[in-house]
Order: sequence, then C-alpha cells, then structure tokens
Amino acid sequence: MMNPGGIAFDHVTFAYAGAPVLDDVSFDLPEGEFCLLVGPTGAGKSTLLKTVNGLVPHFTGGTMAGRITVAGREVHGSTPADLADLVGYVGQDPLAGFVTDEVERELAYTAEQLGVAPAAMRKRVTEIVDLLGLADVRDRDLAALSSGQRQRVAIGAALVAGPAALILDEPTSALDPTAADEVLSTLHRLVHDLGVTVLLAEHRLERVAQYADSALLLVGGKVTAGSVGQILAASPIAPPVVELGRLAGWPGPPVTIREARRHAAPLREALAGRHPAPPAATFKPARRKSPASESGPPLLDARALTVDYPGGVRAVNGVDLVAARCERIALMGRNGSGKSSLLWALQGTGKRSGGMVAIGGDDPAARKPAERRTLAGLVPAEPADLLYAEKVAAECDGADRDGRVPVGTCAKILEDLVEGIDGGTHPRDLSEGQRLALALAVTLTAAPPLLLLDEPTRGLDYPGKAALASRLGKLAEAGHCVVVSTHDVEFCAEFASRVVILSDGEVVADGPARQIVAASPMFSPQVEKVLPGWLTVAEVAEALGGNGVDGVGTAGNGTGDGAGT
Repeated sequence: MMNPGGIAFDHVTFAYAGAPVLDDVSFDLPEGEFCLLVGPTGAGKSTLLKTVNGLVPHFTGGTMAGRITVAGREVHGSTPADLADLVGYVGQDPLAGFVTDEVERELAYTAEQLGVAPAAMRKRVTEIVDLLGLADVRDRDLAALSSGQRQRVAIGAALVAGPAALILDEPTSALDPTAADEVLSTLHRLVHDLGVTVLLAEHRLERVAQYADSALLLVGGKVTAGSVGQILAASPIAPPVVELGRLAGWPGPPVTIREARRHAAPLREALAGRHPAPPAATFKPARRKSPASESGPPLLDARALTVDYPGGVRAVNGVDLVAARCERIALMGRNGSGKSSLLWALQGTGKRSGGMVAIGGDDPAARKPAERRTLAGLVPAEPADLLYAEKVAAECDGADRDGRVPVGTCAKILEDLVEGIDGGTHPRDLSEGQRLALALAVTLTAAPPLLLLDEPTRGLDYPGKAALASRLGKLAEAGHCVVVSTHDVEFCAEFASRVVILSDGEVVADGPARQIVAASPMFSPQVEKVLPGWLTVAEVAEALGGNGVDGVGTAGNGTGDGAGT
C-alpha cells in the first residue's frame, strides 16, 4: 500500500527576506524512520516541514536553494498537488485543512483527486478506517468529532494516497494526554508495520521522545541530526526528565521515565526528609462557604452553571465554581469534557442555559462586550481571533490604548513571552506559538481581575511556557484570579495552585494541584513519576540548593531501552 523511501536534504537554504530561515541544511532520514524535529518557538520548524511537500516556497514565497528528495523523487519544481501521492502533510489545525464535512468523504477526497478507481478507493478507505480505529465514526460529521478523532482523520486523509512520508506539525498540541498517546501509537504502527517515514515537529517533547528513532535540532537556521538522547542533551529546550537528569548528573541524560527511574535511587535518598516549598497561593476550594468569604466575597462565583447546544448536547452540567483573588487554577479533562464551554460561559460571551455567574458581584453576560472585558479577559484556543491589525507593533499599540496603560507595556509583555519578534511583521506571518504569545500579551495588557485562557501553551516551547507561568503567577500575586484550561500537565505543574477536573461537563475533582495530579496517572507530570511528591525540576533544584548533589548520577547499570513514557 505504501511506497518505500526516505527524506533527504542536501545543502538546503531558504529565506523570506534577509537572514535565512534554513541555512545550508543537510540530513538523510532512511525509510521507516520516526524522526522528531526539535527547536525553539519561531526557529522555523513549520517552514522546514512545508518544504518537504512544496508548500514552501510555492504558497509562501521566498528564495530557496539546494535539493530535497523523497523516496528518490526530486521535490524542487513540484507543487503540493504533484507530491500528494508521495508526501502526506498534517498541519497544526486539522479542522482548517478539511475540505468536506464527513469522515468518509474526507478520507476519500485525496484518492478522488488522484483519479483512483472507485473499487480501489473503497478498499483504501476501509484499510485506513481499520488502521486508525475510525470505524465507529466513519459516517459522522467532522465538526462532531473530538480533537483526537479529528487528528486521526487528518492522518488518514494524508495516508489514503499511499505516501512514502508523513509530515506532521505539532499533532498533539490540542490533545489530552490519552488522545495524544492514541495518535502517537498510531504513528508508531505506521512506521513499524508499513515502513512510512515520519517527520514530526512537537513542543511537548515529553510526549514524543519515547516513540522517536532519531531527532533533528533546528536553531539559528542550522540543523543537527542525531539520536533522540544526543539531540535532547544538546538542545536548549528539553523535557523535564532530561532537565532532571542534567541536574542530577545522570549519564545520557535519560530521555524516558523508565530510564530515569533506573538512575533515581540516590536522588530519592538525597531528597529524603525534604519537602517542596509551599505554593505561593493558598488553595481555596469551590464550595458554598468559601474561605474567601472570610476576608470578603469571592471574585468569581458560579452556581449551577449549565450550557446546552442544539441537538440535545449538554456541554456543562450544573457546575459550581467559586474562586478567590490570587488563585491559579488549572481546568483539566479529556477533549470534549466541557472546558472551553465553561470558560466562555464564565466570561459572559458564551450563552448559558441555566445558573448564575458573578465576577466581583457583576454578571458579565449583562454587560456590553467592552465592559465585559474589564471583568474577565479570555484568550481563546484560536488566538488569531483576537488579532486584527496588519503589524505586530500596531496590535501592541492598540492594546496599550485600549488598556489605558503606558506605551510599550504590551510590547514588553510580548518580549517576556517570546524574544525577537519584529514589530513590523504581520501577525499571520508569525508561527503558531508567536501568534499565541501576541494574543496573550494583548489580553494581559488590560490585566482584568479574572483572566481565562484556553490552551495557552499551544505552540510554546519550554522557556515560553516558563515565562507564561511566571507572568500569570505575578498577576495572581497582584490579586488577579487566573483560570487556565489546559492539557499540558507539565505547565500545570509549573503554574497551578489548584486543579479542577471536568468529565462530561461536571466537576469530578477539585483540590490542591499537588494532591490532584499526584493521584492521576493521566495528569501526573514527569518529575512526579520519577520522584513521587515532587512536581517540577525547579522544586528539586531548590531542595538540593540549586546545584544538584554529589553521587546521585551513579545508580543503575544502563540507560534503559527507550521504553516508558
């Protein structure tokens, strides 16, 4: 079904204008390789991926030199349509790339465009449905699917043509941990069972490292190739388990939980009797008599909140949520659990079917949009929805005016989140992570008392997420309440003082972050899996005095076999 072949770059250079995004890049991925592309936000990972199927430069412009081949075929001079039988591409937003409205029709579309005979097309679609576990949704509308199901449909649509290579840009960024594992396991099967060459860019490296055979590091336009361990050891961005290994001096360092556990015994001994520093914000549970009432009314008071959609779909079912100033709340749960619907209902723009919401005593739904934003600022899952100007600088200037803050405030926040964004750049020319950072900066400029963010870490690397957590923490310390809907368990560990978990529109857990995430294998961060009771590398470093301890890297007699999560 699949064509054999790998991906080769031979002295490839690409530039839009000025400094090149790709600078004399050469590497060779053999057939059936699962390769992870690593690099900071804005490094050019999406650009590199799009060169493989001709999206760059055919739809982006720019100047390109060098040679790219896939399965021995020259890419230069070919359009994405010419390469559809050779390269499957799945972008950051699968829904935006769909051209039909039903699963089976979407899977058949590419084969139809290639002129595949009806009988052969039906056979291919059936094979893809079975391979990706889509049999139970093959007749459903795409809009009714979960994010994980949409991602699998997008992969299936790319595979119908029988490509030799599959290119994916942050395929797990919108997925909960379980859905992400399902997608990555599917890719693993494609590589090992069908010999497909997979090149994947992802910021949530802790999810992908265990599946990858090799890695590429893109920094400053240059690419370094090597094993996953070699690349993550040299990379300026790395998952927590690698940072923990660096702190402890473990050889390698390990890149999976299983490897790390084999080294961790001396570190556990060094930490014996020590405890993480208490959180900056005190947890105040969501209940009728909130401790917040001891010093005044809560900032947010939502009671029996219900959100219904046409067709009898109940997204939020009688949720009570009380929150005080200074709280840092992570709203978690599987895709489709009602998190986004709850945020929009709290902000007042989303319609509610029942219940009440008060922010500082005011119902945001009863206010005009401009007034609503002074009560609660919401950054949606698609940050581009907040951006209207033609230049980054104009967006920042407008945010300063709207927020009535000193000129340069928004630009400073943006620089804290992601360095080096040119103010003259059009927002649509930014990477996904850079656009998100700009939308965050615009919203944070007004500093509303209640700040609601829907999946704010999509497209951000580890330093970007750390900067975001720091900024949100400072806002909480200043008296704001911050509620973040997220699937990113590592960000939750850095940011949250309290975790609320939704399932089927109802609150199923609400408590201190350390207590909730430690009790859930799905939402537990990497450090906690290696060192129970500890959530972040920073906590461990502080307990050890910031410099690690002698001897903690000597346990174990091997680096493991790469298994683990």
